[in-house]
Amino acid sequence: MPADSTTRDRAYFAARSIVRQWGRLTARHRAEPSFIIVGAQRCGTTSMYKTLCQHPGVLPAVLHKGVHYFDTNFQRGRGWYLAHFPTTADLNRHEYGGQPAITGESSPYYMFHPHGAARIAATLPSVRVLVMVRDPIERAYSAHTHESARGFEDLPFDEAIEQEEERTGAEYERMVADPEYSSFEVQHHSYIARGRYARQLRSLSKELGRDRVHVVDSGRFFSQPEQEMPAVLEFLGLPPFETFTFERHNARPRTSLSGQLRARLEAEFGVEDESLIDWLGRQPSWKSDQSSPGPDRSR
Repeated sequence: MPADSTTRDRAYFAARSIVRQWGRLTARHRAEPSFIIVGAQRCGTTSMYKTLCQHPGVLPAVLHKGVHYFDTNFQRGRGWYLAHFPTTADLNRHEYGGQPAITGESSPYYMFHPHGAARIAATLPSVRVLVMVRDPIERAYSAHTHESARGFEDLPFDEAIEQEEERTGAEYERMVADPEYSSFEVQHHSYIARGRYARQLRSLSKELGRDRVHVVDSGRFFSQPEQEMPAVLEFLGLPPFETFTFERHNARPRTSLSGQLRARLEAEFGVEDESLIDWLGRQPSWKSDQSSPGPDRSR
């Protein structure tokens, strides 16, 4: 790494540390998040978060969108978490439509983490959660591409899904039994399991109440965002806003899946998709539109 780049990185992390320390000292003045985008990973969560932060009634989390408190940083405590958000005074100064601004974050591991939903419910009794869902086949393949690019995956996609249960099954059970245990395998190699949306939605609803969970179909969000956003704003209690700029973020190029592998995964997710239809009361976009999956829809 070039020396100037190393210097910049050190300065950046030093600045983050200072800001976070200051945030801890002022935690009692910090606002709780009104919303959290809890998943699913690689379903457009970054794009949704960046879109919401264009609304004049939304102030973003400090430093970065994903705090990962309710999954990998819960031991750091409530003060550490609140340090990531604006102060209540900031929200009041940014009043829009006759009400204070709101703030939130996006950590797409929350929904899948075995203790995420319960921790959110216990810590933030009035928070609202957004969930984004996507064709689980495309989500799994996109996640594999993402983890491979980050250096967290060495196996090709077909082998990775073949070995997923062996790699993650016992690890997930250990996480269930020990809330302090963190598993690299579960976080980075759960390609099929993260696409079993209905069971994760049931867990969220059980802990939070179904009225506090809003599901956004990623396919519809990216194809007709102007029709999807009003329902999101209403769910979050935000005034209407019509001048969003819609963009895709964090997409990664990848080759197409073979027909044989796709057919195998369609069979794998068949029952799961039917459960999701029952939960949503409608067909998701990937079941109602059987055309080509198109480009990566990103995180």
